[in-house]
Amino acid sequence: MPATRPITSGPKATNVRSVALEVLTEWQKTPRFAVEILDDWTRRTALSGPNAAFLHDIVLTTIRNLNLLDHWVGHLTDGKHLDHRTGWVLRVGLCQLYLIGVPSHAAVNETVAIAGRAGALVNAVLRRAGREQSKLLEQVKEQPLAIAYSHPEFLVRRWIKIMGKAKAEALCEWNQHPAPVFIRMNRLTEESHERMARIPGLAPHTEEDFFECTSPPREALKQGLCYAQDPGTSVAPRMLGALPGETVLDACAAPGGKTSYIAQMMCNEGRIIACDSSAPRLNRLRENLTRLKVRIAQVMQHDFLSSAPPPFGDLLFDRILLDVPCSNTGVMRRRVDVRWRLKEEEFAQMAQTQRAIVESALRYLKVGGSLVYSTCSIDPEENQQLVKAVQEAHPELELVESRLVFPPKDQMDGAYAARFLRKA
Repeated sequence: MPATRPITSGPKATNVRSVALEVLTEWQKTPRFAVEILDDWTRRTALSGPNAAFLHDIVLTTIRNLNLLDHWVGHLTDGKHLDHRTGWVLRVGLCQLYLIGVPSHAAVNETVAIAGRAGALVNAVLRRAGREQSKLLEQVKEQPLAIAYSHPEFLVRRWIKIMGKAKAEALCEWNQHPAPVFIRMNRLTEESHERMARIPGLAPHTEEDFFECTSPPREALKQGLCYAQDPGTSVAPRMLGALPGETVLDACAAPGGKTSYIAQMMCNEGRIIACDSSAPRLNRLRENLTRLKVRIAQVMQHDFLSSAPPPFGDLLFDRILLDVPCSNTGVMRRRVDVRWRLKEEEFAQMAQTQRAIVESALRYLKVGGSLVYSTCSIDPEENQQLVKAVQEAHPELELVESRLVFPPKDQMDGAYAARFLRKA
């Protein structure tokens, strides 16, 4: 059942709701991420801190609860056909009333104010919503998972088949909560431990060097003392186990969180080739590695799906990290767009791409070297099944270890990693 969060600030409500409507309309019409659109509109409208926070809350909570909001809209309008704009206005209004705890008079009056010609309809629906609030919220737990937790039906069916209804429901429920902010302490920055200890509000995580914080410590991030990163991202670099003096390939390196962690494990001694296929992503990778004081990484543009030779020539590596593109099913709590952009047929397509990257990168692994395959997916087709297929096709590879991070159980973003050793 959705939890309500009372609003304690007093933003200029009409302005914020109007901007929320524009953001959601743009999000529906374009492939852009909601956070990017929000950042653009926040800058464009010069919103204050409280107003910007309120805008983010409305937009992200609405997207996170689309199926449930549409279920309520359908009930409260008796299934009336609505134009797109009016539909979004009602979603925004019900989000305020039922999900984020805005007082009824403010939610109704200010939402009606942005409804335009549909004002009378919106007013009637939201007044009815107020009268039926207790009943509708109580009935949420009786709805199918796809409605109660606002996930696509195909995804819920897929997860129930893979892991059973109880675990599928736990994952859906997990995805409905905003992700906390985590940072990783960067030990490559001088005196990082002592300087980080002076930052208030950091709660150590069970994964070493990771902390949960109430808000990002912007100055520390700017100085390279830390990096915004979920503990789930540490699984693959730790499994890789790179040592000082080794030669390492990070084949899908941008934006650089794992690359910098590998450099830290290597004590900035040795050599890392950090590749990515996207030039804009490479710029961000370079910026992050520079800020995080990584000295041993060479950034190179290369697409391991292409037939072109890599810029590092015939160099062989002691260790290779393949953090491949994936469905992102392990990080849906953090990336609210994913569930609505993902298509059922993409799992098989993604697995083909992932397998091709593995085959391409394997030729650069030394005998006796290790390759770690990793995703931020919890789907077997991209993880265990793919690893099994690679094993069967390559008898020279030994599967040494693997780990699946399941968010509700491990209390961090989902991830999968498997380490292969190349035998003689």
